Amino acid sequence: MMSLGLRQAARQLRLAPAALALGGGALLSLALAPWHMLPGLPLALAAAGWLVLQAASARAASLAGWLFGLGYFAFGLSWIIEPFQIDPDRHAWMAPFALVFLAAGLALFWGAAFGIAARFSRGALRIPMLAAVWSLAEFARAYLLTGFPWAAFGQFWLDTPAANLLPWIGPQGLALLTLAAFLPLGLLRKNPAAALLPPALVAAAILAAPAPSATELTSKTVRIVQPNAPQNLKWHPDHRWEFVRRALAFSAENPRPDLIVWPETAVPQLLNYAEDTLQVIAEGAGRVPVLLGIQREEGGAYYNSAVLLDSDGLPDATYDKAHLVPFGEYVPFGDFMARFGIHGFASQAGAGYAAGPGAQLLDLPIGSALPLICYEAVFPQDVNAAETRPGMLVQITNDAWFGTRSGPYQHLVQARMRALEQGLPMIRAANTGVSAMIAPDGTLLDRLPLGEAGYFDASLPAPLPPTLYSRTGDWPVFLLCLIFAGAAIFLPRALAPRS
Repeated sequence: MMSLGLRQAARQLRLAPAALALGGGALLSLALAPWHMLPGLPLALAAAGWLVLQAASARAASLAGWLFGLGYFAFGLSWIIEPFQIDPDRHAWMAPFALVFLAAGLALFWGAAFGIAARFSRGALRIPMLAAVWSLAEFARAYLLTGFPWAAFGQFWLDTPAANLLPWIGPQGLALLTLAAFLPLGLLRKNPAAALLPPALVAAAILAAPAPSATELTSKTVRIVQPNAPQNLKWHPDHRWEFVRRALAFSAENPRPDLIVWPETAVPQLLNYAEDTLQVIAEGAGRVPVLLGIQREEGGAYYNSAVLLDSDGLPDATYDKAHLVPFGEYVPFGDFMARFGIHGFASQAGAGYAAGPGAQLLDLPIGSALPLICYEAVFPQDVNAAETRPGMLVQITNDAWFGTRSGPYQHLVQARMRALEQGLPMIRAANTGVSAMIAPDGTLLDRLPLGEAGYFDASLPAPLPPTLYSRTGDWPVFLLCLIFAGAAIFLPRALAPRS
């Protein structure tokens, strides 16, 4: 019955609309970093609006939405094959399957949104209904099953006036506005006024949004170190210590900063046995405190950690990564899967890492900081989870896993969005780049490009006042999407004449 239904939906969709759905999704993905091809965005979403309007059934609409998502995620997340090239003899054969299954799985959220819009609304009302339920599908993608909000619609708009809305409505609000503005273009042939009015209203809202206040610099100086260790050599016994020596040489340069930051897992041994190494780092850094990434073991569990070394090289504070990467840092049902030799790619510790307790602040010599390790900067809800507001965000990451094409640049965009949403500066130390000092308005004050070893000293920006989004999180936009979806379903029935 299931295969019969899918064949029937495919016949109803027909070949040309199916190609339009796949191509429209691929075109939409080009709005992401590093391409930022925004002119294709209205065309792609106009095609999505037209597809849901033309769908003969909810099943046909679901298939169209799924194909649109497949095209989008397959192109936008193509960097996902990079981790499988680190050890190609063992893992390269998995890369195509990982990309296909990831894209196909994420596209299910979009297929469900298209199907619901077609099932519960008719005619032109399918457009606002789709905007609402598609936004709810993006909420589900961001939160369910640990969440994966990578390639979300809000990421299109950094470095445009639309980004000024992020401190007010957050990334999910910006995604809703994106859909509300451009999906109605699917009505252009039938009703030009209804198609063009929403983009005009959204553009007016964007232009009315106040820009963040000017960045002010403090007297504190931070040195950000980028050793540029290729992932296939990072843990190699013949090479791993040369990257530590490289980072140490950068740390020893004068003049002395107030804090030195090394990237994720910068020290290739467990904290439990690294006492001599940490002493050498402290001496080489001229007794300047160093925040660095290192693994540690406690009670038989292994953690991916950020550790602050005091002037004597002793661990003064520790943060354990809480939001782990599925199949990267842990494997679901890890003990069972380990019997078959399946372990997390990024973990050097058996079946994977254990998760830390969650968001916590570190008292650094330059102020209170919320540490984020790699993937954690992808999740705005993780940043909002801190009990008290920090004075800055600090992200240490190893983007060598993401290759050199799109992955590191998309990761950087999301880090900049977190700073802008919170009105906080971010210190970003990346193993292979892009390392940066990010201002509270999301701009890059200083940076090291991808694939370059080096360091820079940057003045720490002062934080801006707390933003509206930092106080409310995603709840207002989520409730607004529910209200819009309910209105699209029930208002026509309430207003219809009764026999």
